[in-house]
Amino acid sequence: MLIGIIVFLALSFLILAHEAGHFFAARLFKLKIDEFGFGFPPRLWAKKKSDVEWSVNWLPFGGFVKIAGENDRILGETEKLEGLSEEERRHLFLFQKPWKRALIILAGVIINFVAGWLLLSTVFMIGTPQFLLVSGTQSGSPAAMAGFKSGDLIEDFKTSGEFIAFVNAHRGQEVTVSILRDSKQLNISAVPRRETKADEGALGVFLAESGVPRLGFFPALWRGLVEAGKIFRTMVVSFGTIFKSIFLHGSIPEGVSGPIGIFTVAQEAGKIGLIHLVQLFAFISLNLAVLNLMPFPALDGGRFALILVEKLRGKAISVTAEAWINGAGFLLLLALMAVITVRDIIRL
Repeated sequence: MLIGIIVFLALSFLILAHEAGHFFAARLFKLKIDEFGFGFPPRLWAKKKSDVEWSVNWLPFGGFVKIAGENDRILGETEKLEGLSEEERRHLFLFQKPWKRALIILAGVIINFVAGWLLLSTVFMIGTPQFLLVSGTQSGSPAAMAGFKSGDLIEDFKTSGEFIAFVNAHRGQEVTVSILRDSKQLNISAVPRRETKADEGALGVFLAESGVPRLGFFPALWRGLVEAGKIFRTMVVSFGTIFKSIFLHGSIPEGVSGPIGIFTVAQEAGKIGLIHLVQLFAFISLNLAVLNLMPFPALDGGRFALILVEKLRGKAISVTAEAWINGAGFLLLLALMAVITVRDIIRL
């Protein structure tokens, strides 16, 4: 239950941080903010301060920001804006130059990337216990016959190099390896091969190193930035593969999860340690950044793409076309989320 509450609060914070990115970027350009909401309507409480209506809503998940003039064109209210003075227009989103609107739209993505970077840097500053895991075995190998399984945690060794050196030093001799499986300690004995062929290990076990050593403040910041960049790039490719699978094959890849799936993964990460939850939240924040950057209608990336089209055409697309594009994208996202959620429930 505690981990579930932590995950809920963390996800809400990451969504709020995304919306805060839009808020501060709009403030930077002196735009009028109609409302900043914590949670989603129906409204519970509201107070106006510094020309912004701050609201607390009954659905306590994430939040939203309403920038003046952001949706007036889509809502067909352009006519009421035509009589505004130049000074009044300077504070409305609709009348900003394309590069300003683009920066405001992408500010949420930037904030999520920065949050992911800082969370990863925190992991490197604290460090995580180093483990050596079995990720698989070769068919017919001494490891497979002895009973090694994927997910076994090898005790007494922290790196694959140490374990390989140990195995090679005992070729042809029986060795006993202490492992941890499902929180139970087991001893597995095997005899490493004396002679091996190409692509064949003496024991025939695939290894994976887990955990990171503790780093100083600035090395951790740099390492976090590098890793955030790698993860971001990998996620871009992954999302491209997901959308390709959806539109070309009509199927959602097995590894894709929704909020329920995230809660399940978080429960497992929380059992290992709090620092692994921090690492998971870093991945989620970077995931939100990539998702919102996708040039898909109703997402920030889709809105940014419309601004690029406007810049190339020299004028904005029609109100009707923009409404249809965003409406269709929103409905498709809802349908996609519903399918993923149902699949997550079935998995449970």
